[in-house]
Amino acid sequence: MAHYKIGIMKGDGIGPEIVGETIKVLNAVQDIVEDLTLEYNYYPVGLISYQENGATLPKKTIEGLQNCDAGLLGPLTTHIYDTENPNMVNPSGALRKFFDLYANIRPTKKYEGVDTRFNDVDLVIVRENTEGMYADRNMHFNTGEFMPNPDTVLSFRVITRKGSERLARIGFELAQSRKKKVTIVHKKNVLRKGCGLFFESCHTIGESFENIKIDDYHIDAFAMHLIQRPEDFDVVVTTNMFGDILSDQAAGLVGGLGLAPGLNLGDSFLIAQATHGSAPDIAGQNKANPVAEILSAKMMLEWLGIRNDDKSASKAAALIDCAVEEAFKRNMKTTDLGGTLSTTDFGDKLIEIMENSVIV
Repeated sequence: MAHYKIGIMKGDGIGPEIVGETIKVLNAVQDIVEDLTLEYNYYPVGLISYQENGATLPKKTIEGLQNCDAGLLGPLTTHIYDTENPNMVNPSGALRKFFDLYANIRPTKKYEGVDTRFNDVDLVIVRENTEGMYADRNMHFNTGEFMPNPDTVLSFRVITRKGSERLARIGFELAQSRKKKVTIVHKKNVLRKGCGLFFESCHTIGESFENIKIDDYHIDAFAMHLIQRPEDFDVVVTTNMFGDILSDQAAGLVGGLGLAPGLNLGDSFLIAQATHGSAPDIAGQNKANPVAEILSAKMMLEWLGIRNDDKSASKAAALIDCAVEEAFKRNMKTTDLGGTLSTTDFGDKLIEIMENSVIV
């Protein structure tokens, strides 16, 4: 029997609501699928943690996660954190750096029943997650932004061959099980050293995958093509900030960030985390869309299944995925997608579909 310890971090804003629904769905799926047991361990993060523990990411959370197989993280209201306060770190960035979760996998998929301008979108953006432009993770000590005087800021980007190659390998391995196409997105015509190294590293890894078709675009041109013909793309491999921006753009093609799951992946640990923010304006109103967090947990089970050769985890992931598709086909949607269901209503409907599924 497969037994996994999952570290639960509820986060800020709507986090407790959508994480709660996700756990409800996970509880249901382990009741349905044989030989799968999930053990939850709850750890504090975010604003509530700061109020109760004096830190947005206390030491006990990091220590606890080290004894888990995976983590589930809710959204965080980091834009109001005091960046000058060492006890108010961005838990998301800090956890990615501590556990070396170097690949951020963000799929974008068109669902039948969700009105969009495109009908055949199914791609995944594989974003570098521990280097790049983001100042909270690209230096060993302090951040990658400096002020030589009060009116000037210098922002440093970090690109390494190791970071680029290991990210590219994840992208090419994903493409093997999809449409066998990888698109490298860069800006090497201007950022010749950094993006040049990234581009070269990706092609080096690609040489080992002879059956994968490779193409590449400058970031600005790709942003246009993604809007014009998203159905032409499969796996997109790119640097940290480019991937962050493009994944939100891609989500807009299929219904918004409420349908945008994500997985932070390393060699020995992973954290499921929806792409969207904490939406504090609707927190506590039972109206948030839990789909992105639920699908992030689905990705968590999927990768646990792959890495542990565990059919029960893989089956559970497939069951959740099919249930979400079926819910949308039946017009079961939250208000952000034009539906009438509350957060908890959607979770209940999803469980009802799974319980009556023929997959198991």
